[in-house]
Amino acid sequence: MTRDPRDQLVEHLGSLRAFALSLTRNSATADDLVQDTLVKAWTNIDKFEPDTNMRAWLFTILRNTFYSLRRKRKREVEDVDGSMGERLATKPDHDGRLAMRDFHTAFAQLPDTQREALVLIGAQGMAYEEAAEVCGVAVGTMKSRVGRGRAKLAELMMLSEDDALELTDAVTAGVMSSRPAA
Repeated sequence: MTRDPRDQLVEHLGSLRAFALSLTRNSATADDLVQDTLVKAWTNIDKFEPDTNMRAWLFTILRNTFYSLRRKRKREVEDVDGSMGERLATKPDHDGRLAMRDFHTAFAQLPDTQREALVLIGAQGMAYEEAAEVCGVAVGTMKSRVGRGRAKLAELMMLSEDDALELTDAVTAGVMSSRPAA
């Protein structure tokens, strides 16, 4: 009767760990490597041919895993002080969603004429002259509506001049931008 190959795995733990230590020269890394080897062996046990050398099969898995990890680590960049990670960090998505919700609530409270002016100038990128023509008003009136609309939005959203409104939506950012369209 043939023994279940899974039962043989435990018999080779000591020699696997010794081999892993000789490759890694670090006991924690060696333990991780042995664990990875056993997981791979267990999940691929159907590929093991009965009556062949289990120890050689396990050592081959361990060696291949070690060299795969080594190749992977060569492509990785070490970031000891975290400076690279800081440059890659992004603000959590929920902050943007909350800011957008606040913006939409405040924007809905503006008079129609101010909303229209902000959309044409900020979101559509029209020049004041073009937006004034679309609305049939003087350029000065359009500039006044945009200015009052932005001021009211800032007030409703409790933003001071120094506060930065971080929005994920370019159109909304355009509406809130104090720079006039070209």
